[in-house]
Amino acid sequence: MITISGTLSKGWMAKALGFKFDRGYYFDPQRRYVIDCQCNDYAADKFPDVRLFYSESNLGQIDYWDQSQIVIGGIQPNMILGMLLGAEFVPQDHCDADISPGCLIGKNLDDLPDPTSLLDNELINLFDEQIRQVQNDTQQHLCPIPPFFWDTSGRATIHGLMTTAQKFLGEGIFMDMIAEPQRSLDIMGWIGDAYTVLCRHFARITDLPITGVHVGECSACMVGPDLIEKFVVPATSKIGKELGPLRLHSCGPSTNHLNAFSKIKNLISLDLGGDTSISKTREIFGNEMLLSVSPLPQDMSAEKTDSILSWAKHIVEENDGGNLEVIYHAEASYNIDTIEALTDFVKTLPDSQA
Repeated sequence: MITISGTLSKGWMAKALGFKFDRGYYFDPQRRYVIDCQCNDYAADKFPDVRLFYSESNLGQIDYWDQSQIVIGGIQPNMILGMLLGAEFVPQDHCDADISPGCLIGKNLDDLPDPTSLLDNELINLFDEQIRQVQNDTQQHLCPIPPFFWDTSGRATIHGLMTTAQKFLGEGIFMDMIAEPQRSLDIMGWIGDAYTVLCRHFARITDLPITGVHVGECSACMVGPDLIEKFVVPATSKIGKELGPLRLHSCGPSTNHLNAFSKIKNLISLDLGGDTSISKTREIFGNEMLLSVSPLPQDMSAEKTDSILSWAKHIVEENDGGNLEVIYHAEASYNIDTIEALTDFVKTLPDSQA
C-alpha cells in the first residue's frame, strides 16, 4: 500500500495569506483556531485534489484532523521543555518559532528538577487552564488538542533525546558524548523521563489515550551508528516501553543507522529522509513496517518535475511493495507543480490509496 499526503508550512501561509505567527498565535487558542481554520480553508480551496492541510511538519495527520479541533500549546516539543527549564520563547512572524539556546549549558543531572515537578510550572498551569476553558465551553463544542499532540489519533510527539540535548546544550553535546558519556546519558535519560511525565499528563486531562509516540531524532545523522546505539537506543526504548509503540523520525541520510535503529524496542514505524536507502530499510525491517519517506527539498523547489519523478520511481522500485507513505512539508520556496506531479504519479500506482 502506498499513500501520499502533505502539510503546509507557516512560511507558505504567511506568503499566501499574510498571517504573522507571533506570540499571540501560540498562546491564545481562540486566535490560533481562527487562523488555523482559515489556513485549512485555503488548503482545501487551493488544492482540492491533493491530500494537503496546514500543520506541523511530520506531526499532524490529515486523516485525524477536522475543524472541530482547537490546538492548545501547539509548540514544538523540545521548545516547551526548554521553556520549562528557563529558555525564552522566540516567535518568528513568517516561519517556525524557536527558543533561546543553551538552557542546560554547564548543568549536570543534580541541577535538574524532578520531572514530575514540571507539572507545577506556570506554563503547564496556563495550558491546563486553557484546556479546561475549552472543555467547559458549551457553545463552541470544540475538541482540545493538548501540547505534545497534534490531532485526535492519540499519537504523542516528542523530539529525540539526542536532538533535544543538542537544543539545550548546543553542538558541544557531541563532544560530551565522547568526553563525558555518563553525564550525557544522565541528561538524555532525564529528558526522556520529562517527556514521559508531560505526555501522560496532557493525555490524562484531555482523556486522549496514548496510541503511540513520534520521536523526532533530527540530529541522528550527525553522529555514527555506534553513538546512536549507545545513547539513543536505550532511553528511546524506555519511552517505547512506558508510553507505547514508536515512530522514529530521522530526516537526514540514515542508511548507515538502520541496524542501530533496529535495536530500539517497540519500534513500529520509521520516518526517513529521501536519500535513505529504502531497499536496505526493507531488508532490515521487512515489508510490513510502515515507512514514511520525504522528497528531497531541492527536488520540491526545482523548476521542472523531472527530478522529483525520478526520485519517486526509484523509491517505489526499492520499496518492493512494502507499506509506504510519501509525506512532505511544503515550504514557501517549493514549486507546487512538483507536489502535484508527485501526487499524480502516486495515484497511478497499482497499490496506491492516495
